[in-house]
Amino acid sequence: MPTTAGAPDNGAHPDVGGSQGAPKQEGAPKTRDRYFDALRAIALIRVVAYHTFEWPWAGLVFPSMGVMFALAGTLMARSLERPALKVIRSRMRRLLIPLWVFGFFIVIAMMIHGWIPRANILYWVVPLGDPPGNAWGEQAWAVLWYLRTYLWFVLLSPVLLRVFRLAPVPVLLLSLVPVVVFETVWTPPDGRLGSALTDLATFLFCWLLGFAHRDGVLQRWKPGPVVAGSLLLLAIGGWWAFSHQGEYGTYDLDDIPLAQALWSAGFVTLLMYSKSYFHMDFAWLARFKRLDRIVTVFNSRAVTLYLWHEVALILAVPLIDQFWNVPAFEKYLPLESQWFMFGIGWVLIGVAIVLFGWVEDVAAKRRPRLLP
Repeated sequence: MPTTAGAPDNGAHPDVGGSQGAPKQEGAPKTRDRYFDALRAIALIRVVAYHTFEWPWAGLVFPSMGVMFALAGTLMARSLERPALKVIRSRMRRLLIPLWVFGFFIVIAMMIHGWIPRANILYWVVPLGDPPGNAWGEQAWAVLWYLRTYLWFVLLSPVLLRVFRLAPVPVLLLSLVPVVVFETVWTPPDGRLGSALTDLATFLFCWLLGFAHRDGVLQRWKPGPVVAGSLLLLAIGGWWAFSHQGEYGTYDLDDIPLAQALWSAGFVTLLMYSKSYFHMDFAWLARFKRLDRIVTVFNSRAVTLYLWHEVALILAVPLIDQFWNVPAFEKYLPLESQWFMFGIGWVLIGVAIVLFGWVEDVAAKRRPRLLP
């Protein structure tokens, strides 16, 4: 990624959206957890900032994709309290319908710019592999790796959850083995299969950590070992990133799967454990109505925001170019600043949310609304 992300059928959203609280007793009302909502909103902001400024240190400050996969794992574990096939159908519907709308415009645009579709266009229908495209549209469709990885985790979750519950802690620790093997022993093949295997291995720990939160496993852990283990993972992940700059040409976690896996594992463990240990719910957000509203929109339109944010940033460039033709804008606006492009990008993301966000309501079988 340079990502970008299912919730139960009671009105939450797929996990580039959705919300979920701490484990609840049977029959307890389902409520939104603002701590998780806030984490998801921060993750999405960081994704947009990364794609604007291309800061290589952004993943070290906040590993957005690891956070979103962990939150998605929590939601999936809760949803699997219902029949697995029903859950999978619901997740796929909520993911695929927004993707189809996005793909319709992107595919048409790429065809206008010379792309000739072949049989592999079916990956735009069900993204079990990376959807195809041309170089002209690559910046827009490259973010779909997250949806592909998320879809595979959804399909595998019924089995993963059963295996995890046999021995939660050993399975969680062993989930880091595949990415270590891929980076040090055997390199997956190039192409769609290799990319899918690498991304699944990179974020498997975070997905299972979501299971651990939902099942109350984290609540049984003592703070000392958790903090020590998390710091160890962070240290090894950071060391691997900085010590392999010569090989990868950067310390950017997005380009170094093992460093991404270890850093995300340590970082997200601290976040999820803090939720369980300190019982944080961020209920105070309700006192700041505008901020609370923004967090709500981000979570309810997270799929739309993720899918369209790169398109918004692409369109921001020619739009800003037109500003140079207005003398007042040229004189008083910081048209050369990336921060100005960042701001224009968010304005266009807002436009995309209004234009396409209702598709998420349709996918969730709710009454379409311009804003939640």
